[in-house]
Formats: sequence, structure tokens, C-alpha cells
Amino acid sequence: MTKFRIFLLLFILMQFLLPAQLVLADTGPKPTMEFAFQQELTGDLVMIVSGILYECDQPDCSDAAPLEELGPQRFYCELESCRALAYGFAPYHRLEIEFSDGVTRESNIFETAGFDSKYTVTIQPHDLLVEAQLSLGVLPPMFLIVIACVCILAAGAALIGLIIFLVRRSRKQ
Repeated sequence: MTKFRIFLLLFILMQFLLPAQLVLADTGPKPTMEFAFQQELTGDLVMIVSGILYECDQPDCSDAAPLEELGPQRFYCELESCRALAYGFAPYHRLEIEFSDGVTRESNIFETAGFDSKYTVTIQPHDLLVEAQLSLGVLPPMFLIVIACVCILAAGAALIGLIIFLVRRSRKQ
């Protein structure tokens, strides 16, 4: 019994002597939105100064609220494009972008197009027109991995079934 007590005491003492390590965890892939801008304006090209992505639960966006900055979740713009990363998006959205010509333009209300959404934003004289682009990126990467694994398992099961069939057939002859 004394050996057990000594072992237990050494184990507890080791816990205090070993340094504690910081453990970081991530919640996995997060949905994104990418906005590519094209200009319908005639004359000088305008550049993006700043922008806000409003999220809405109502189809008319009467409850619009800016996307909050929480950890990696945020909306940011460069000179000719914008991007959003979030833990999860609301079903409806509206953009408000300030341009280098001093005009702040608002977009139409648009829906989330998928996990990795891509949009084309047409800059018009007084507003913005947001249209979703169809791409293979609308499926989450994890979904594609699951489909590939299921296909591999099905092919493996079919191969094993064929081998068992051929072995039993050869034994009957």
C-alpha cells in the first residue's frame, strides 16, 4: 500500500512541476462572402473607401444591424472588393458602401447564397445591385469531403463483396 501512496504523491507533485500549456481550439470552417465590384458609371473610376454589411432576419430588412466584429468575424473592404467572414450569417443582407467620389450607395436586399458565397456588385449612379454568382464554392468543403468518403467506402464494400463472391464461387466448383 505504501508503494501506491508514493506513486500517487509523485504523480500529484509532477502536475505542479510541469508547466501549464495554453491550448487553442477553432470551431472549424466559417462561412464567407466575397463581393467583386464592377462599374456601370461613365467617367472616372471610383474606389471603395469603407463599407458596412447589414444583416437582417426579416425579408424587408426592417431589423437591419451591422455585422459585428467578434474574433475573426468581420466585414472589410479593399479598393475594389469586399469580404465577410462570420460564425454564421443571417438570411438577408444589404450593403452600404462609401466610394471615393463622396457618394455612399446602398444595395438591394439579397439572400445568403451558400456557405462560401460569391457576389457581383454593380456600381450604379445612386445605388448598388448585388447578384449572387453560381459556383462550386456554394457547397461547404466538409460536405465534399463527406461525399468523397462515402464514395470510397461504397467502392471498397463493392470490391470486398466481389472478392467474397469469387471465392465462394471457386469453392463450389
